[in-house]
Amino acid sequence: MSTPFPAFPPHDHDHGVCLHTALSRARARCQEQGIKWTALREQVFVEVATSHKPVSAYDLIDVLAKNGKRVAPVSIYRILEVLQSAGLVHRLESRNAFFACMADHECAAHTITLVCEACNRVIEAAAPDAFHAIGTAAEATGFLIRQTVVEASGLCSDCAKRGASTC
Repeated sequence: MSTPFPAFPPHDHDHGVCLHTALSRARARCQEQGIKWTALREQVFVEVATSHKPVSAYDLIDVLAKNGKRVAPVSIYRILEVLQSAGLVHRLESRNAFFACMADHECAAHTITLVCEACNRVIEAAAPDAFHAIGTAAEATGFLIRQTVVEASGLCSDCAKRGASTC
């Protein structure tokens, strides 16, 4: 059963709870799907899930190198592919970056990605009506959709309240 999609968490929330929940779910999902949960996959997942902000593959390479682990870009991308296929991380297409899935939902869920331009945090939000409208438009024109990505950028409620362009 799916849990509801979270709103942007307060900037001062205890992210350790988010990380613990995401890591527990990641291990369980990999076990359910027969995906080997290696130490390196866990390190990459933890680095992605360390905050609600997107990270690039090269950010991950740099962090792992600082921790004494030199990993080739191709290895990072393969790990990210495995984590994506398991529904544990998502790709932020507009930035070629990745963020941890903090909602327990099906991989094919109709979600949009909301990105705060000020604090750089990312969340998912359920948007079945948006996807229905896209499907209807495609059907009306005879267009065959292969992939739909919906991302919106703006300000989270915290940053909007501050009137900030930067948090």
